[in-house]
Amino acid sequence: MMPVVSRRAALKGASCGFGYLALSAMAAEAAAKELKLAAPNPLAVKPPMFPAKAKRVIFMSMRGGPSHLDTFDYKPALEKDAGKSVSGNGTPGDRIRGNLLASPFKFVKSGESGLPISDVFPHLAKHADDLCLINSVCTDVPNHPQSFLMMHTGEFRFTRPSLGAWVLYGLGTENQNLPGFVTITPPADLGGAQNYGNAFLAAAYQATRIGELGDNVAAAKIGNLTPATTSDAQRRQIDLIQAMNRDLLDRGGKDQAVEGLIDSYELGFRMQKALPDVLDLSKETAKTLEMYGISGKAAGGNGKNNKPAQAAGGTDNFGRQCLMARRLVEAGVRFVEIAHGNWDTHGGLKNRVAQLSGQIDLPIAGLLQDLKQRGLLKDTLVVWGGEFGRTPTGQGADGRNHNSAGFSMWMAGGGVKGGTRYGETDEHGGKAVKDKMHHHDIHATMLHLLGLDHQKLTFRYGGRDYSLTDIHGRVAKDMMA
Repeated sequence: MMPVVSRRAALKGASCGFGYLALSAMAAEAAAKELKLAAPNPLAVKPPMFPAKAKRVIFMSMRGGPSHLDTFDYKPALEKDAGKSVSGNGTPGDRIRGNLLASPFKFVKSGESGLPISDVFPHLAKHADDLCLINSVCTDVPNHPQSFLMMHTGEFRFTRPSLGAWVLYGLGTENQNLPGFVTITPPADLGGAQNYGNAFLAAAYQATRIGELGDNVAAAKIGNLTPATTSDAQRRQIDLIQAMNRDLLDRGGKDQAVEGLIDSYELGFRMQKALPDVLDLSKETAKTLEMYGISGKAAGGNGKNNKPAQAAGGTDNFGRQCLMARRLVEAGVRFVEIAHGNWDTHGGLKNRVAQLSGQIDLPIAGLLQDLKQRGLLKDTLVVWGGEFGRTPTGQGADGRNHNSAGFSMWMAGGGVKGGTRYGETDEHGGKAVKDKMHHHDIHATMLHLLGLDHQKLTFRYGGRDYSLTDIHGRVAKDMMA
């Protein structure tokens, strides 16, 4: 058996003429032993602070600010008073000016609960009794970059850890061969990587990104997952590199970048076998693909930039994201985010909302049905929403402006009380007036469902304790089953 050598001895040997193979073998053995004595795995499963109703999250991020008044917030008075002139609601950044604009869509009482849902969601409406419509969401600024960051990190003035990173920091993840946090086709703008980043938390808590918003999901991949050599040879190479990295830590002290690099090498090595298998949708039955609205082949794509015609109304692209999300959480991934856009309907409201809703309606219904029939919905928290909503007044004859004072999100599964509406906006839908749910409150409630106290889930940085919600946040216990 080869004698064990220290990292320093192995590294010193490199300057004394040791051959590469001998050095690799010695360093690999040393590193393997020392890695076992290293700091605890940051992704190891941690118990919740109190009994949790949800174990995992699927967050559907709708870039651009969906119009709540045309989707999930039914306002009969808006139809009745259409055409009347109004002059705002008095909130900061108020853009409610001009004539009230009725929704061009009909709201249908859905499920046994009779939840009013726009007729642009006929498939999702069949799952009304699983949904909690949150009709009183509000945020600080009616601008896309700030509000998108607020929705994802709880802060837009400074770089802060994302919601998914905080969840991973608090709970770890169940499958050590997969990333604990995955984001599928996130937008490159509106804060970009900050929306799924780790900021001052350990690098292990940032998301693994698959593609970018607008990509053809059928072809979206994670780069460099195929090794250029055999698994055994690659393992020896990584062990040598890890030995050098840990020697650097020994000499230079704590360094988050180096520690994150060590973790990423290990996770990357394990992912090479596990992740491609999880993302392989060819293993699904034709019936399942149909349930998600997946055609079985790439949707669109022009062969040049590999961009699908996502705006063409097809369900394939978003259906693939939803099915990938189900496969990931079923395999033990803690937090999955999928993205869709662009919901910024300043004009062409009627056609755009119908088109965008048509792209996600069947896939979301398929996801909820699939989770339920697999027994996963009860402890998987599914969240849908955008950074803000739209004004009850028209922007021209067929558009709505930004509105951060009142809009809608919804949750399902994971301990949420289905078939309910929580909170209210005013009679025209311009401002949250009952049971207001700021983005901080959404975050606090999500963490609570996962068994985490948003006030106690903290990280010491720069001389103070930080949390996702900082000094804010209210848990909406009335939403919970």
